[in-house]
Amino acid sequence: MKTITLNDGNTTPQLGFGTYKSTEQEGIAAVKTAIKKGYRLIDTAAAYGNEAEVGKGIKESGISRKELFVTTKLWRESLGYESTKIELEASLKRLDLEYIDLYLIHWPANQKNYTNWKKTNAETWKAMEELQAEGKIKSIGVSNFFESHLDALLETAKVVPAVNQIEFHPGYWQPELVGYCKSKNIAVESWSPLARGKVFDNPELKSIAEKHNKSVSQICLRWILQHQAIVIPKSSNPDRIAENIDVFDFELSNTDMELINTLPEFGFSGELPDMWPDKS
Repeated sequence: MKTITLNDGNTTPQLGFGTYKSTEQEGIAAVKTAIKKGYRLIDTAAAYGNEAEVGKGIKESGISRKELFVTTKLWRESLGYESTKIELEASLKRLDLEYIDLYLIHWPANQKNYTNWKKTNAETWKAMEELQAEGKIKSIGVSNFFESHLDALLETAKVVPAVNQIEFHPGYWQPELVGYCKSKNIAVESWSPLARGKVFDNPELKSIAEKHNKSVSQICLRWILQHQAIVIPKSSNPDRIAENIDVFDFELSNTDMELINTLPEFGFSGELPDMWPDKS
């Protein structure tokens, strides 16, 4: 497994296991299977409602905690200094862990939902910096932050976010934001790498997959890896879980990369961090 060194000196596997919608016994089994197949980065979130299952899967895997890199996230309706500290403790309890490797602000406060969104994000980040200093979190980062959110955060932040987890897949990969993050030494992490299954019907991706004797999902994941981004595919199917980690024995050509880079937009979730709806 290849790793990426973050701007705080910590290292993360470049490919990990996403757990969105992996709940109950199926969620526990999926995490155990993923760890057995070689995944060492496990990504969850408070909003997924499965931190307890992820924690059980980790415990039942038999793998030492220090060999794993566990990510969870603070939900957008729990932002604020005090709330962040309360929510982190709740996540630790549900996961049954003593520390989190990477803690992310799941979505930024925005002007549609907070009177002073910049202050809310700044106070949330201050709490995360303190939790990191206490050793309860190894690395701190953000998710779904646009350049405007990052610029505002960096006005007061003492710690530069280690990661920005964003929607990143063929058909919608936000190259300007990716370039901005790289200029700030913020690692980019891809969520929805397979565009909720939309990639499987794309003829260009099918053609590249046939050329390399790989699946479309393997082509997409390899493309993301070659952009030096972290990627967290999810599945509850053992065969798919194994297939998604088998992407380190081939390489896409510059031509392949450029073709995928320039595909017309498709598969976009429609979720925008500056437009998420009112709390009501």
